[in-house]
Amino acid sequence: MSSNPNNSVKGRVRSIRHRLAGQRVRLKIGMHFGQSILMTIVMMVVWLAAREYAADITVPFMERSRQITVASSFMDVRSFSDLHNLMKTLKYTVVLPGAEKAVLDELVFAPFLVICSFTTGLFMLELLGDLLSYHREQHRIKKMLAPLDEIAARAEEITNFELSEEKYHLIEEKITSLEPGEEAKLSFGDEDLLGIERAMNNLLTRIRESNRQQARFVNDASHELRTPIAVIEGYANMLARWGREDEKVLDESITAIQNESEHMKHLVEQLLFLARGDAGRTVLKMERVDLCEMMQSVYEESLMIDENHIYKYSCPTDPVFVEADEGMLKQAVRILADNAAKYTKEKDEIMFAVGIASDTQVYIQVQDTGIGMKEVDIQHMFERFYRSDEARSFGGTGLGLSIAKWIVDKHAGHFEITSREELGTRIRIMLNRVA
Repeated sequence: MSSNPNNSVKGRVRSIRHRLAGQRVRLKIGMHFGQSILMTIVMMVVWLAAREYAADITVPFMERSRQITVASSFMDVRSFSDLHNLMKTLKYTVVLPGAEKAVLDELVFAPFLVICSFTTGLFMLELLGDLLSYHREQHRIKKMLAPLDEIAARAEEITNFELSEEKYHLIEEKITSLEPGEEAKLSFGDEDLLGIERAMNNLLTRIRESNRQQARFVNDASHELRTPIAVIEGYANMLARWGREDEKVLDESITAIQNESEHMKHLVEQLLFLARGDAGRTVLKMERVDLCEMMQSVYEESLMIDENHIYKYSCPTDPVFVEADEGMLKQAVRILADNAAKYTKEKDEIMFAVGIASDTQVYIQVQDTGIGMKEVDIQHMFERFYRSDEARSFGGTGLGLSIAKWIVDKHAGHFEITSREELGTRIRIMLNRVA
């Protein structure tokens, strides 16, 4: 007959309590025993020093010659009485330099016996207190291990819980009758099924939210793609009607189609990046990266491709290392740099920086002097296709910051954003520092 697994769990918890309480008591006893030995040695040394002081010896303390002697050898000890008699002859002798006889020649057995009796008695009292503290220690350990007791109790509840065939049918009926698009929640009307009911309703809530996000994403993507397709279609029709005879229409149509095609290509690439990321098909190649070198590269790129703004860059003198996929992290910084350039007037400053926030945290910073953001826009800025009213006139897809956030999240980092309207925006990517 097999033992109850719940009793086994409870028994293990009790065994852990007893073992830890016994261990703590043994540690106390060992500590007090060591203290008693140390006290015996200290008291004996103090007594001998006091005897030397009483002898009124004028020679400096460090220049005195000392020795401990016994009348015969320990090899002659055959019984406890022999040892007792031998210890009675134990002498402590002090001889001064050049002296022919001992200045101090004291028998030390009697004071040693008194000191040992005193420290032994004190140790026995402490030992008694340590033994009596076992139950107090057990109570303290019990309080510390209360979570384990709770786990054991929950395990017992789960093991003893059995679903009847009727309850299985009830769960099946409720789940089958629930429509996928409904906002209603499952309700079994049974106290025994409350845990299952809460778990399934939480799961349904997450599934519905995920479906809503996917539907919103598809709708937004369709809307964003519809505009360039309509423009391309319109200019293609213009070409078909008048483009052969009118060079102005031809040039305008070709330029517009090229621009919209490039915009649509960029949008599709961003959509594919997010789709691969959501599907878990984007693998990061993590390595030790020097943020100063990486930001120096982005800074030089920005100087080369954008002559309309003033770029500045600052970094600590020592290297700042993180564990990262350099290509991905650089892409996130480029997105921030592109946004900064987009919303900053010509000849205004854009500042790049690398800094150390704490012993474990470092940051990459992109700061502009552009239009800034409202508080409500900051709360939604990483949502896909989200663009504030002020930002819509600057173009873009509304996916760049979503991609940057995905990259930073994969690096176990986070953003810190400070923005003021008409003053500019400072965005920091906070990352974990490595040696």
